[in-house]
Amino acid sequence: MFNRDNWQEIFQTLKKNKIRTLLTAFGVFWGIFMLIIMLGSGAGLENGVSSGMGNFATNSFFIWAQRTTIPYKGFPRGRFFNFKNNDIEALKSNIPEIKYIAPKISGWSSGDGTNNTVRKNKTGAFSIKGEYPAWGKVDPMEIHGRFINQIDLDEQRKIAIIGSRVKEVLFEPEEDAIGQSIQIQGVYFTVVGVFKPLNTQINFGGEKEQTIYIPLSTLQKTYNYGDIVGWFSITVNEGESAVLTEEKTMKFLASRHGVHPDDNEAFGHFNLSEEFEQMNGLFNGIESLIWIVGIGTLLAGVIGISNIMLVIVKERTREIGIKRALGATPVQIMLQIITESVFLTTLSGYIGLVAGVAIIEVINMALIKFQIENEMFKNPEVDFNTAIIALVILIVAGALAGIIPANRAISIKPVDALRAEG
Repeated sequence: MFNRDNWQEIFQTLKKNKIRTLLTAFGVFWGIFMLIIMLGSGAGLENGVSSGMGNFATNSFFIWAQRTTIPYKGFPRGRFFNFKNNDIEALKSNIPEIKYIAPKISGWSSGDGTNNTVRKNKTGAFSIKGEYPAWGKVDPMEIHGRFINQIDLDEQRKIAIIGSRVKEVLFEPEEDAIGQSIQIQGVYFTVVGVFKPLNTQINFGGEKEQTIYIPLSTLQKTYNYGDIVGWFSITVNEGESAVLTEEKTMKFLASRHGVHPDDNEAFGHFNLSEEFEQMNGLFNGIESLIWIVGIGTLLAGVIGISNIMLVIVKERTREIGIKRALGATPVQIMLQIITESVFLTTLSGYIGLVAGVAIIEVINMALIKFQIENEMFKNPEVDFNTAIIALVILIVAGALAGIIPANRAISIKPVDALRAEG
């Protein structure tokens, strides 16, 4: 197979008709080129969506109270109820699958778009959220300063953690917001942290950059909510099902608040784990489709090489007959034909692979250089293992493309071959 004369013969054969060789090789080149481009683009799409989710705990769900739709235990249909502070410890004690629980509530506004936050001569309208320390575990963030802690809750401290956009509006560009005071609904709060969200695609009631977090207990007192809780953000332990835990949580809360067990409309809920699984399924489907289309295109090119090898075998019938007459074995003839096929397929495919990877890298560098940020497309790339798989497919395809022409070559009897016209 590595005989020097054989390789010289291969090169001479391919050079005899350069146009035919180039056109045939282009089919394989284009197939592997498009496969790599599509795989890289698919990875860029997946990276964009995944980076938008940041480090958000995907094994989480969210639940809030709504109006009941079924009368139960003397309560009428259409009753609205609220979660309470004592539900927090009850959930922790009765549902061991829960890892983190972050009760939340939003501060109300006048509804007319007026500003609710003031600092000196600057004002702004922002989302005010009452939070628990665990929220930093559910939705991690890049923070300068600190987040809410348990002492803040216990002592109902008037502290605030502001979003990056809030700082831009209320403070000077080079001014340090930590330790400064702001007014929220006329009450002074001390800024102890400035945060920048690590994800942008999961929002609850307004853009995160324009949100101010204060302790839940402080917000309840400031807005005269009593012990009302707006909703729960819950993360389950590793290995536990967020879907099953969500169902268990709703049944438990239904029993605590006199809600009919079959009243599915009494609770609003959103399960991020289900959404994440669906998203993964979507990307797996896209990748599978890319491979099907890419391999189909590649197969068309391989069939072209197989056909051209049949033509070459026919043109070299007399030459093959002479080789057989001089003692060449059928295996040697087969190896010669298959080697030509594998060489042409691998060479053209490798060039397509390199060209595809180069295009993907150029796009990636352009995105970085020009600081183009897109939540749906980021860091297109081709995995090294994928490139190796593509090369293996090329070699195997080349061998398969040469089998039919090789069988045709060894089926020719030496006497008939020598009689063939040159």
